[in-house]
Amino acid sequence: NMVMSFRVSDLQMLLGFVGRSKSGLKHELVTRALQLVQFDCSPEVFKKIKELYETRYAKKSSEVTQPQTQPHRSPEALSIHSSYDRGSTVARTSISTTNIDYPVLYGKYLNGLGRLPPKVAKPEVRLVKLPFYTTLDELLKPTELVPQNNEKLQESPCIFALTPRQVELIRNSRELQPGVKSVQVVLRICYTDSSSPQEDQYPPNIAVKVNHSYCSVPGYYPSNKPGVEPKRPCRPINLTHLMYLSAATNRITVTWGNYGKSYSVGLYLVRQMTSAELLQRLKTIGIKHPELCKALVKEKLRLDPDSEIATTGVRVSLICPLVKMRLSVPCRAETCAHLQCFDAVFYLQMNEKKPTWMCPVCDKPAPYDQLIIDGLLSKILTECEDADEIEYLVDGSWCPIRAEKERSCSPQCPILVLGSSDVNGLLPTPNSNGENGKATADVVDLTLDSSSSEEEEEEDEEEDDDDEGPQPKRRCSYEKGLVSAC
Repeated sequence: NMVMSFRVSDLQMLLGFVGRSKSGLKHELVTRALQLVQFDCSPEVFKKIKELYETRYAKKSSEVTQPQTQPHRSPEALSIHSSYDRGSTVARTSISTTNIDYPVLYGKYLNGLGRLPPKVAKPEVRLVKLPFYTTLDELLKPTELVPQNNEKLQESPCIFALTPRQVELIRNSRELQPGVKSVQVVLRICYTDSSSPQEDQYPPNIAVKVNHSYCSVPGYYPSNKPGVEPKRPCRPINLTHLMYLSAATNRITVTWGNYGKSYSVGLYLVRQMTSAELLQRLKTIGIKHPELCKALVKEKLRLDPDSEIATTGVRVSLICPLVKMRLSVPCRAETCAHLQCFDAVFYLQMNEKKPTWMCPVCDKPAPYDQLIIDGLLSKILTECEDADEIEYLVDGSWCPIRAEKERSCSPQCPILVLGSSDVNGLLPTPNSNGENGKATADVVDLTLDSSSSEEEEEEDEEEDDDDEGPQPKRRCSYEKGLVSAC
């Protein structure tokens, strides 16, 4: 606060005292002086700052007719930095613990503000917790992006530096893939709304520049439906590979489109998790005991007094609705009203690539924190390996569903098959050409109405009698076989 109140001459005297460059515009001098206070402030430097500050207000108080102005403001300002008088060690410690706030102040100042904004524009703004990111440090609380003019394209810079501990965490972290560390510095952007935790949401025309290079921002998902705008996955933006992993300051510039909506940005040091790690955590803390699952089944099948239909059982498929394969780790959300499960392995892998966290069964939110592994169904999967569906009964027991398969394999009507011999098993049956050859089976359908066939034969015989006179009786195939055999 003392440095921010200095004039150009005061800033030049301070920078000249420590051997820094005194040339440049006022905002450049302020930046240099604040970096000096933040990282290289010794007792001698702070003594010089107090001297310049007291000299400036002493002159001002002599010019102002009210003598209470200087005694009223100076002690209050000096009390903010009273910890610096204890020595350089205490001073550096106190700065490193509050280095989150200073970059916001002079980052906003460089952005063109003529006065100091509050430390955090919207302290009530909160972002939702992301399952694949574990927050280690909050480098910059969600701070509102304030437009500086009437232009549609705005720029908001921020300057900060990592502590030695944070640098070591990044350097010693494992690599998820070549060039991508598991410990990262990420930028998150959301709507400025304090009513509830906000999901990540990018402003229009967003671009992020870290030091001297632009950072890649996730692109749009192509839309296969005509007339539907493509969607953009709004995820945390990884800045780690473009940052200085040292005591040097990093400058981040967010370019965004000002179209009426208000956005807030935050910086976080996080550890990125994989789907395999989340699965292992779910297996450790998310298994629901089989007896509790059995009690839930009984509750679902309990007869409702107001209902006229009594439910005697409910069927549950052992096939995952996501990939149409047999379940390996059956899970569902505690908020889901159904007993059907989906496979946790594929569910986590799909949300790792494209996070939606929607239940594939009922299409309702199924966040990671509400997932449970069904202990009863896990046990059933090991005991029932030859069925793809089971049925829960009212008493909590279960039985496999195999009847449909067996029923589909059995014939619907009784069929009599005559083999390759006659009734006594002696004579072969001629083929369709009347010649003796390989045996064939005659199929006789016993379901036909015999009376109707006899009536038709009698009518045909009467017509033949009327036309040509009496005809000799026809020989059946059995008699023909006897004759040919003779």
